[in-house]
This record gives sequence, structure tokens and C-alpha cells, in this order.
Amino acid sequence: MSSIKRKNLTPVQQQYQDFARAREPQRPIAINCIRAFIVGGIICTIGQGVQLFFITYFNFDEKTAGDPTVAILILISVILTSLGLYDHIAQWGGAGSAVPVTGFANTIASASLDHKSEGFVLGVGGNMFKIAGPVIVFGVFSAFIVAIVKVIITSLGGM
Repeated sequence: MSSIKRKNLTPVQQQYQDFARAREPQRPIAINCIRAFIVGGIICTIGQGVQLFFITYFNFDEKTAGDPTVAILILISVILTSLGLYDHIAQWGGAGSAVPVTGFANTIASASLDHKSEGFVLGVGGNMFKIAGPVIVFGVFSAFIVAIVKVIITSLGGM
């Protein structure tokens, strides 16, 4: 805890903070990193296999196989979320399951499943986009800024 926050605590509060910190379980950082690497690697390996499937059997090239590959990974993630399996994978793998697109799909599907009793419009739709909305807005805004930078660089004779 920072010294500024610690100075504002009463002696009893400081004593409790020390007590709680001494009993807090240590996080196995190295093991968590290995688990995240394994889960993220498996997700990416599945994605690569799906992409190769589209390239081999449907005559896609590497660029055009990306979109259906992402769609299949999202579908798998939503199915695993609806069956309650993705939560177990995420619990074990941590950030390895949260970083790929499957983690975002899991978040959206979980929010919609949690609020389905409130109805499809106000429950599923409203609460699903509480989570997706900021991500979508950030993505659109970031793309807008990158496009402006590219136009400026191009107009100055670069790239």
C-alpha cells in the first residue's frame, strides 16, 4: 500500500491491513503465466487448424480465411459458455483465455445468459451491450485516429 494512503489510516486500520496482508495467499505468478500460455496457445492452435481447414478445403487464401476462422472461434466460445465449460477453462487459464477473441465472446455470452430472465430486449440486449459497447466504441475511435494519422503521413509524402 502506498505510504500516502497508509498515513491516512488510523493505527487500528493499519494493524488490520498488516494482519490481512500477512494472511493473504501468495499468488503463484510463474504457474499462472504457464497456464495462460498453455490455454492461449491451445486456442491459437485451434484457430490455426480452423484456418488451414478453410484454406485446404474451401480454397480460401490466408487473408480471406481469417473472417470465417474468427466466426468459428466465437461460435465455439459461445457454445462452451452456454454449456458452462468456458468458465472452467478461464478459471484455470486466466488471461490466456481472456485475451483472444474467444474471451470477448465469452463475456458477451455470459452477460446475455445472466440477464435472459429480464427479457430479450431489456435483459439480453441491454446488458450484453453494456459490456460490448465500450469495447466497440474504443475500437471505432482507435481506427478513426489511426486513419487520420495515415492520411496525414500519406499527405506529407510518406508511405
